[in-house]
Amino acid sequence: MWLALVAPLAAAAPVDPAYLAELAARSRALGLAERPEWHKLLHYVPNMGAPGVHSLVDSPDFFNAPEGKTNPQAELEATLASFSVEIEETPNRQSPQCAFVARFAWLDEQLGFDPRRLPRLECERYREWREALNAKGLTLVFASAYLNNPSSMYGHTLLRVDARDQDERTRLLAYTINFAANTDETNGLIFAVKGLLGGYPGTFSIVPYYLKVREYSDLENRDLWEYELNLTGEEVDRVLRHAWELLPAYWAYYFFDENCSYHLLRLIQVARPELDLASPFRWWALPTDTVRAVAAAPGLTARATYRPASATLIARRLAAMSGEERSLTKELSLRSISADDPKLSALPEARAAAVLETGHDYVEYRRAIGKPDVPDPRSLARELLIARSRVQALSQAPGIKPPARPDEGHASSRFSLGAGTQAGREFGELRLRPTYHDILDPDEGYVPGAQTEFFHFAFRHYREGGTQLESLIPIDILSLSPRDEFFRSWSWKASAGWRRALVREGSRPLLASVDAGAGAAWGAGGRMAYAMLDARLRVHSRLEDSYALGAGASAGVLLDVTSRLRVHGYARVLRQFLGEDDTPGSIGLESRFSLGRDLALRFDLARQREAGRSFNYGSLSLMVYH
Repeated sequence: MWLALVAPLAAAAPVDPAYLAELAARSRALGLAERPEWHKLLHYVPNMGAPGVHSLVDSPDFFNAPEGKTNPQAELEATLASFSVEIEETPNRQSPQCAFVARFAWLDEQLGFDPRRLPRLECERYREWREALNAKGLTLVFASAYLNNPSSMYGHTLLRVDARDQDERTRLLAYTINFAANTDETNGLIFAVKGLLGGYPGTFSIVPYYLKVREYSDLENRDLWEYELNLTGEEVDRVLRHAWELLPAYWAYYFFDENCSYHLLRLIQVARPELDLASPFRWWALPTDTVRAVAAAPGLTARATYRPASATLIARRLAAMSGEERSLTKELSLRSISADDPKLSALPEARAAAVLETGHDYVEYRRAIGKPDVPDPRSLARELLIARSRVQALSQAPGIKPPARPDEGHASSRFSLGAGTQAGREFGELRLRPTYHDILDPDEGYVPGAQTEFFHFAFRHYREGGTQLESLIPIDILSLSPRDEFFRSWSWKASAGWRRALVREGSRPLLASVDAGAGAAWGAGGRMAYAMLDARLRVHSRLEDSYALGAGASAGVLLDVTSRLRVHGYARVLRQFLGEDDTPGSIGLESRFSLGRDLALRFDLARQREAGRSFNYGSLSLMVYH
């Protein structure tokens, strides 16, 4: 086989057929093509429902054999043959030894290449790249969820390369290895649809860390968690050698499985032969789950560091202020008053310092997100800094206790088993939610007020009436962003799927339903209230005109009674003005009591109205997160 692979390359450089035959024979005897290290380097995964494997990489240039995507042995022998080819390096071309430095290093380690018969080439581009990184270690960085961007509603992970001369003050100057869909698409809906269908190429890139911090922490108000990996120098080198191989390659990007977090796991696991981080994520790979996998791997993480977003720091400063101090801070940031105002000088020096510091940070924050409140925010920020320098007081920066880490929160899948009654009919109920969090779940490790659920479905068995699908909701998103005089975010919700509902003729068919709403929320943490204007479209042949379109309003209160008990009281009303003539509504209370991190009880009680009829609903269920 190897002679056929070498033949096209023979004109480029002399080949020692005997030595290549010897290397190929030894590789077969050692079973190198079946080793997990080789499969990791080529990104082979088992075929679904058929024997054999295939590589997830879609770039033809990533392989040396024509059938290399599906044949590990052919790819290994073609790779051995390619190492004898010498090509003069250019910005667009490398010798195989230099393009596939990780494969060369591993095969050399296993076969012990004879430098006289297979000389090692100088790889100038790789050497310069590696020296520029000056890597000593690697850190996995998790950016919290951001619901206003479909590509980041589950969070995002990237890998920071920590330099030898780096410290806490200079870590922003480090580089990161990032995997993302390669697109300029700005329409969130189009991105979500094409991302679900693999419509974009996914690629690795090297990006300065300070740019990602600015994007996530400053612009999108996303807290960062940095998981320092406990790797030796050789293990770091293995990861970086493989990263070099991956930079020119591309994959079909899939939002749920072959995404940023999944491919970073495949890169990290190259560090150690025994690591198998990616195989549990064949169906979906959520960033929180992949971080949990890294944190759970024995000896893989050294420590975790919390980097709060700019808005998080400002909010913490404001929480420690009196009403008068908040008003002064706001007036300063709007230039309504100057830093020489008597009201400011009347404050104790420490409190005046806190007001000036917070005003400066808020002006800079508004400037960073592109929504300045004054014509020249840069000069105002400078004025506030100068005024702060005149106040003889220590820094008033608040000490922030890190919240629960992402890997410390509940598991993202949830299974529920319960029983209840609706309109006098008793039922047993089974619910399954593959991903990932709702507003009644514990907030530890998640963004408070953010709900993201995909493919949530429920089955009911009625004592009289048999078993039926109660609901199937492919997407259900709710974003409750607390609003005040400083942060003026809007809250919104959107869901689509099939739900059973009562219709005029008395049956409960499975209606196609699309719901949306927008409004505002107030409060923080375990005390939050919200109000929204809603719209709904329902479609089914048993509706009077086969559809119903309506608008209405909803309001609710979220309250943490204890650290284990959360309650959600709500009221909703809708006026259907096209199609079906009805005014459905509900008022209710739902609660969750945690029995452990991944175990909870849920109780729901409501008075509902549909198709002109009112009835009661109640249920009790056991929820298991896994």
